[in-house]
Amino acid sequence: MPEAETRTPLLAANWKMNKTLAETADFFAAFLDRLPDNGTDVIVCPPFTALAAAAEAVAASRVEIAAQNMYQEPHGAFTGEVSAPMLLELGVKAVVLGHSERRRHFGETDEALARKVPAALRAGLLPILCVGEDDAERDADETADVLTRQIDTDLAGVPEESLAGIVIAYEPIWAIGTGRTATPEQAQEAVSLIRVRLSGRSTEMAEKVRILYGGSVKPDNAAELMDQPDVDGALVGGAALEAEDFLGIVEAAGG
Repeated sequence: MPEAETRTPLLAANWKMNKTLAETADFFAAFLDRLPDNGTDVIVCPPFTALAAAAEAVAASRVEIAAQNMYQEPHGAFTGEVSAPMLLELGVKAVVLGHSERRRHFGETDEALARKVPAALRAGLLPILCVGEDDAERDADETADVLTRQIDTDLAGVPEESLAGIVIAYEPIWAIGTGRTATPEQAQEAVSLIRVRLSGRSTEMAEKVRILYGGSVKPDNAAELMDQPDVDGALVGGAALEAEDFLGIVEAAGG
């Protein structure tokens, strides 16, 4: 059975609704030449308007580009949505699905994600599925129930043999943009719970799935968080908007 060391660390920068085309160019100009070759995978998730420019900027590098959302149908009367074929045409390699802000502000449900995740896989995109509990759920000791429901429902349409083709990001909602960060022990506990849940479908696949931590990750706490045995990287928000900060997190992951 594969050991944790065989899972390549992954750092994903989620820019959310930030950066114009000019700001995107400035970021990569400051970032790419200084990116360490330290055995990590690096993904940047720009807004839709910057996807093509970002994909062009990283074409000769090891960085890959992810979208922040997609719809499950390849085409049709779905005003305002973007499909997997459209993303692939731009050079996009991955897609974030189920981010807590999508769930909270835009009503995205587990049932919708149960359609989106398999659709992304079928199209050849790497799904980065976000799961996590809010502060009320944590205070009520419902973390395990929330994560179990999300994992079971969101991945219901994914065949067992395809599970290793998914990345899961555990993002405690109470630690996003609040300055609060889960302790390394809290992160490990939740991520381990996710891996155990996946092992109920396939122990072999569960050991191959990369599970990230997301929630106020910064250069000064990244190494400690990613030193946990089941934490395979980070989904980074605010600290990924500055090239210097995100470089520090990438360096910490490879240390």
